[in-house]
Amino acid sequence: MSRQIEKLKKQLVEIAEVVNSFQSEAVQVRVVDRLLDEIMETERVETEGSEIFNKKGRKPRGENDDEQSLTVQRRKKPGATKVLNQLLSSDFFRTPHSISSIAEYCKDKFDSDFKTSELSGILLKLAKENKLKRERSNEHNRFEYVGV
Repeated sequence: MSRQIEKLKKQLVEIAEVVNSFQSEAVQVRVVDRLLDEIMETERVETEGSEIFNKKGRKPRGENDDEQSLTVQRRKKPGATKVLNQLLSSDFFRTPHSISSIAEYCKDKFDSDFKTSELSGILLKLAKENKLKRERSNEHNRFEYVGV
């Protein structure tokens, strides 16, 4: 176990300069998180050893139907920005919606469980780009978003 920790420390030292070149701490954390996920996946694959995997630790496509269905299940769901842009291009924002109602709609229609904090920054950006209007609701005293 300590050998693995030493190996991980060495790898972190090697990538430290690149990670620190990003000014945003949030970006740095995401980069390190993804790298660690990839390292863990690679380690897991190496310990399995009995099957052949590609670089990302996944089995090659087309081996059988069960594996193809697993590949479909592993695909990432669209992110909050992509979902909100899809809603923007539809008629969803013809009526005002609060952040919580937008999150509920995304959960129902896109099977994407976004936190309101994930959506708020994107909605604010869309409002600043004049793609949405941000208005405070008199009855709920919360912001609602409606198309321009």
